[in-house]
Order: sequence, then C-alpha cells, then structure tokens
Amino acid sequence: MIKPSTPKGTRDFGPVEMSRRNYIFDTIRSVFGLYGYRQIETPAMENLSTLMGKYGEEGDKLLFKILNSGDFMRGIAEADLAGEPAALAAKLCDRGMRYDLTVPFARYVVQHRDELQLPFKRFQIQPVWRADRPQKGRYREFYQCDADVVGSDSLVNEIELLQIIDEVFRRLRVRVAIKLNNRKVLAGIAELIGAPDKLIDITVAIDKIDKIGLEKVEEELAERGLDQKAIATLRPLLQIDGTTAERIEKLAELLRDSETGSKGVDELRTVVDGTLALGLDAELQLDVSLARGLNYYTGTIIEVKALDTEMGSISGGGRYDNLTGIFGLPGISGVGISFGADRIYDVLNALDLYPEQTGQGIRVLFANFGSEEAAASLKIVKQLRARGIAADIYPDAAKMKKQISYANALGVPYFAMIGQDEMAQGVVALKNMTTGEQAKVPVADLASAIG
Repeated sequence: MIKPSTPKGTRDFGPVEMSRRNYIFDTIRSVFGLYGYRQIETPAMENLSTLMGKYGEEGDKLLFKILNSGDFMRGIAEADLAGEPAALAAKLCDRGMRYDLTVPFARYVVQHRDELQLPFKRFQIQPVWRADRPQKGRYREFYQCDADVVGSDSLVNEIELLQIIDEVFRRLRVRVAIKLNNRKVLAGIAELIGAPDKLIDITVAIDKIDKIGLEKVEEELAERGLDQKAIATLRPLLQIDGTTAERIEKLAELLRDSETGSKGVDELRTVVDGTLALGLDAELQLDVSLARGLNYYTGTIIEVKALDTEMGSISGGGRYDNLTGIFGLPGISGVGISFGADRIYDVLNALDLYPEQTGQGIRVLFANFGSEEAAASLKIVKQLRARGIAADIYPDAAKMKKQISYANALGVPYFAMIGQDEMAQGVVALKNMTTGEQAKVPVADLASAIG
C-alpha cells in the first residue's frame, strides 16, 4: 500500500491553519482595498511564451512546465532526446505554471487594455509555483498577495506602496525592515566599474549576498567574467554604511559621473523623503547590495525582512517601466509589491502573533437529546446564525459524555442543553466550557450571554 503524502515543497492546511491563513489574507485584502486597489485573478497556467525570458536565466530554470496533451512525443526525433534539455522541453511543453503574479498581470493589461482605465490599480491573491529546492521558508507552491499600479510614472506610487507594506505589518504586529535600492543605481555601478554589459551578471550575483556572503559573491562575479579590478571597485560600493540619509549622499558622490546612477539616487531620495514625511513604523534601510534578480525591474527595488525571527524576504517588489512592451504594448510603466503569505504565516506561527480568537469555529454547540429537543434547538441555532453567531448542534442523540468531549475537542466556548424542562420554561442550560459554570438563560438573552 502506498503511503499517502504531499509532493515535496507543498503542504496541507487544516481548519485551524486555514483560519490563521485567512486572517493574513483578510488583513492584506482590507489594506489593499483601503488604498483603492481592485481584485482580479488570472489562470494557474500560462503559455510558456508568456513566462519564458521574464525572470532571468535562473528563474526560467524554476518554471514548472506542463507536458502537451495527448501524444506529446509526436514529432520528437532521437536527436532531440540527446540534445539540450531546454530545447527538448520547448518541444514537449507549450504551457507552464505561473512563477509569479506580475508577468501574468502584464499579459492581462495588454489583453484587456481597451477595458481598463489607466492608471489601473489591481491586487491579486493566488498561488504560484516554482521548481525550487524545498527548505525552510521556501516552497514549491505558495501564495502571493500582489498590488500593482500600471500607467503612471509617478514616484507617489512607490511611496504609497511602502505605506501599504507598513500598514499590513503594523496590523499583523510584525516588526520589519524595508530595504530599498534602485535598478538605475545598479546600472550606474556597472558603468562605474567598467562593466555596463555585465549588469545582469552583477545583479544575479550580488542578490545572493545575504545568503552566501561577499566573498562567495565575488567568486561568482569572477566566474561570470568580471576582472579583479572591477570586483575591487565594486566592493566598497556594496559596503556603504551609515544612516539611510548618509548612505544616499555617499552613493550620490560615488555615482556623480553616471547620469543613470545619479537619476537612480535622485529617485531613491524622493521615495525615502516622501515616505518618512508620512511616518513609518518599519525600519527603512538603503541597501546597495539589494538587486532582486528579476530582469524586468527598472527603478525602485523593495525587499522586506522580519526583525524578530530568521526568515527570508516576506515581501518585495519594484518598478518596471516596460514589462507590457514584450506583449505588444510599449511605454506602460508600472510598480508593485508582493506579500509572501506562506512566509508571513510561518513568521506569525514562530512569534505567536495571532489574535486570541483566530481559528475559533462555532461559539456554541447544542446538545442532542432526541428528535423533539433537537427540533427546538435547531430553531434557536437558526436565530443565533441570523445574528451572526456561529452555532451548531450535535447531529446524533449520543451519550452526553461523547457530545461534551466533541465540544472540548473543537474548543467550543459554550455548550447549550435544551431538555423537556428547558423547553417548558423557555430557557437554555448554558455551560461555559472554560470555567465550567452553568446557568439557565432565557432564549431571548442567549445571544448576549454567548457574546
């Protein structure tokens, strides 16, 4: 007999876990709505032509590809089987599971452009899939909660998105650091070290600095073709310290001869000053090593880390100036953020930050003494539900010990009993399952007694 299990990197979630996850989703959804974002959904799978080439070389390797339907081996020659795996996959697969929500959103904007009023503010809460190696905080199936604005170049959007991040984590009671950088700054750095053609190689490598350290990053840069002089010039740029304001000024001085780099610094200064002027609970940090290895970012880059527990990025995002151009609609700028719901779930579990009643189901369970008593109880159950109070009745006239054990197992706060005497008196025998106290409560007062 095969032992049942889930694929590596995926998880089941029971009722308690789902209540906690819905608390996260509901919190994020309510903040998105507060800022005027409207919800859409896109399919779980996209055409591979939509996905490939948008996430960089390493991202493309992590795409889950779907075999073509029917005889997928038709037209495949023996030479194809002996050739490059990527070339073979391209012939076997036309579709793939979405890697993120941003690229499908760009496709959506182009496909539905005649229906949209720009600027368009949308949010999406859906699962994505990555063929990654499962480890702590890294899953093959996980939820993202995205908010994006397209059709506006204004840096007001970046400031607003940082306010959204701050508000979400304030409500979740998670202390975070928001790290900022700008892709133009990275392009300026590439110019400064004499390697403008190596921007992608530089960003892919330095994006790993938190995971593998500066020394390993420098080794990877050498493997990617940067000479030792360029690496030595890059090193102090990655080690800029001081307050955020001091780091910006140091960066401005270092990049003063790069038009692109200077523009990136100016954008950073505008976003930082505008955000701090509105107030922020989170720590705001300039991190020159922050690259976010996705090729479509062109301006501001954002990454969020929890301060009180070890975890990777729990939110991130950035500006992309022409992502829709690859789908035939050039010149549409956008900026967005994404909350990693699964990592946030793990952080809240680690720090025990859920509200006391999260995960609680019904408030009161009615005992079942037989058909007549059950009928009377069901009428009251319906009244309670009409008032928004979660109530239920044990389905069978089982022994009372079994019914009470069931209530305890579910963590039900109140156990209600209606026998012949209670029916005659118009009351309910109500037991507080926490204190053990029991009292007869008039039916009219029951909702207030349950609270």
